[in-house]
Amino acid sequence: MIQLSDEYFMREALKEAEKAYEAREVPVGAVVVSNNQIIARAYNQVERLQDATAHAEMLALTAAFSDVGGKYLPSCTLYVTLEPCCMCGGATYWAQLGRLVFGAHDPRRGYSTVGRQLLHPRTEVTEDVHSEEASQLLTRFFKRLRS
Repeated sequence: MIQLSDEYFMREALKEAEKAYEAREVPVGAVVVSNNQIIARAYNQVERLQDATAHAEMLALTAAFSDVGGKYLPSCTLYVTLEPCCMCGGATYWAQLGRLVFGAHDPRRGYSTVGRQLLHPRTEVTEDVHSEEASQLLTRFFKRLRS
């Protein structure tokens, strides 16, 4: 079996972010991967569900728990187009997520505003994968919102 790259899976997360964009949601997408396979996909649905917690990461993690049949994801990787907020970072802590890969940084609301301790100590982090594409999509969204 061919090992797929971080870039491949982030492109899949970007496809989810595009769905959010089309639905007039903040364009953030996420996929959860286990054993080189996507087991969950999601995009922001805060407006649609009228639920402030319906972030792409939260929805993807919930679907992944269902897929693995448990409450921990130590062998999974979460790919998300934007640095997770504190809520989502905390959720990855409780999930004991094995790895987090994100695209664009969120200097205002990202988990790093609090610090790395928000994530589980064993969670590996890779940053800036397709960050330019993720940033451009967010910029396009907020420009459209203002006009």
